[in-house]
Amino acid sequence: MAQQLDPAITQLHSSLYKNPSQLKPGPVLLVGGGNSGAELGAELSKTHKVYMAGRDNGSVPFEIRSWLGRNVLVRLLMRIVFHRILTMSTPIGRKVQPIIVSKGGPLIRTKNSDLAKVGVERTGKVTSVQNGLPVLEDGRVLEVTNVIWCTGYHPSHDWLDLPVFDAENRPKHDRGVAHGEEGLYFVGLPFLYAMSSAMIHGVSRDAEHVVKVLGKRQQG
Repeated sequence: MAQQLDPAITQLHSSLYKNPSQLKPGPVLLVGGGNSGAELGAELSKTHKVYMAGRDNGSVPFEIRSWLGRNVLVRLLMRIVFHRILTMSTPIGRKVQPIIVSKGGPLIRTKNSDLAKVGVERTGKVTSVQNGLPVLEDGRVLEVTNVIWCTGYHPSHDWLDLPVFDAENRPKHDRGVAHGEEGLYFVGLPFLYAMSSAMIHGVSRDAEHVVKVLGKRQQG
């Protein structure tokens, strides 16, 4: 759809965004309802009319910037819920894992209530282009002058020519240990073992597990 938009519309991916001076005057459409889009929406609302299109995955049920949020609740969320409860070793973790991997997690720093306060308008998905303008799933055409694609990232495994991926190009593994390919390991992937697997404290635990497997294999 990006190629079908009017060439006069400024387009960039969220990874290339630095400040509002990169954009033209006029409305901005943020395509993607995750944390990156939410934070850009809050910032750009000071200078532009902002639409934020995409699935609403909810948000954490507390104010992360408050004293209680910073010192108690965020630690409970990150260290207990994300790190110990939502794992592949628990029934609820196994149920949530495919949802998180395919749809993303909740808003953490900037919530829907914050966006509403600064005038960011949440909309449905962008489904097509009409006369060079984006069209929402309800048929509404947005006359915007800027589009920022807050679509996240996808791992690139093209360089790895091994039969270790499923139909959706996700590695088949057990806690980072590849199936059927001794010597191949993965860390840092979203929900590799837990909700925290793409976070610093989760990566360290996953890496420690891989190192233990390596040690046992060398001893064997």
